Amino acid sequence: MLRVFTVSELNGHIKNLLDNDPLLLNLWVKGEISNFKQAASGHLYFTLKDEFSTIKAVMFRSRGRRLLFTPEDGMSVRVRGYVSVYPRDGTYQLYVEEIEPEGTGALYLAFEQLKHRLEKEGLFAREHKKKLPLLPRRIGIITSPTGAVLRDMVRIIRRRWPGLQIVFVPVQVQGESAPREIARALYWLNRMDACDVIIVGRGGGSLEELWAFNTEVVARSIFASTIPVVSAVGHETDFTIADWVADVRAPTPSAAAEMVVPVREEMARYLGVLEGRLLRAVREKLQFYRARLDSCCRSRVFRFPVDILCGSRGQVVDDLYRRLTRAMEQYRQHQQSRLALLSGRLQALSPLATLARGYSICTRLDTGMVVRQAGEVKPGDRVKVELHRGRLSCKVEEAVMEQETD
Repeated sequence: MLRVFTVSELNGHIKNLLDNDPLLLNLWVKGEISNFKQAASGHLYFTLKDEFSTIKAVMFRSRGRRLLFTPEDGMSVRVRGYVSVYPRDGTYQLYVEEIEPEGTGALYLAFEQLKHRLEKEGLFAREHKKKLPLLPRRIGIITSPTGAVLRDMVRIIRRRWPGLQIVFVPVQVQGESAPREIARALYWLNRMDACDVIIVGRGGGSLEELWAFNTEVVARSIFASTIPVVSAVGHETDFTIADWVADVRAPTPSAAAEMVVPVREEMARYLGVLEGRLLRAVREKLQFYRARLDSCCRSRVFRFPVDILCGSRGQVVDDLYRRLTRAMEQYRQHQQSRLALLSGRLQALSPLATLARGYSICTRLDTGMVVRQAGEVKPGDRVKVELHRGRLSCKVEEAVMEQETD
């Protein structure tokens, strides 16, 4: 009687068969990537196909993080791995350990992908480039402490401008740790404001040896630098991502040293030329303004300023003065006439005028009240009589009231 398998047993048996097949343990397969997807876990899932067949493939995160480029749908590749069964679904798939682009090296493909992405973000744009200082006080150098590159740059800087300060930050320029060390050196020089310009470079080499300067972390560190950066990587024919991001590209490290440091003697001659030009310009300006001043001094307005500035205005002032004097005299006469008229009216109404005609004013001496009729006093009262000139103090002997008539 035939044995009855469970589904799990059957899948397990098939898995053992595949896992023990020497051909399927380590093989290369070429095809086109489709349905590419990167899970949140970091694992890469895709389908590898040709014109007749397809096979599912997976690349675990531990392997995928070593890829220098990003797989894409439609990309022709060669993959190395092994074939096994995923027991839960009962499907066989290719477990990928390496991926190589078909026809193009992985490094070159990664270089082109990063270059295209950074260029699209604007990291290569001309408007972001900073100018190199004319006379730097301190120069930062980021390179390997060994080799001829550092010695050549220091020798050239010392020859062109003796005594110029150099801030050297030693780093690895190739290998797995190189990108992080270069990025950290750029960050430190910027944070400490340690120099006026930075040279990042190394000698020539293969694409693999120059790869640290083609990494995203180095590119973004150069772009983030507030200090101008000169990229001096390899020989004149070598181009890296750092060259495009940097503010200036130098064909060689030695050229970079010559680029950032002027020759002191040449600078002194140049300053002498500028000084001569400045003196000539100042003399010409002085002559020009002296001629203008002489011309102004000879002009009529400077020789006869009162006539020019006052001239007809003096006549206007005189006329106004005469008119003002005449108006004031007329006003005075008018007011004087008014005063005389009012004085006459006041004189006519004044009690003094009445007194002058022989009348008098009688007031009680004790109260000062005006006595208008005889009944207001009695014999023996003291009264005061105001005359036109002087006054009398009197004692009433008799008060006679006149009878009123109809």
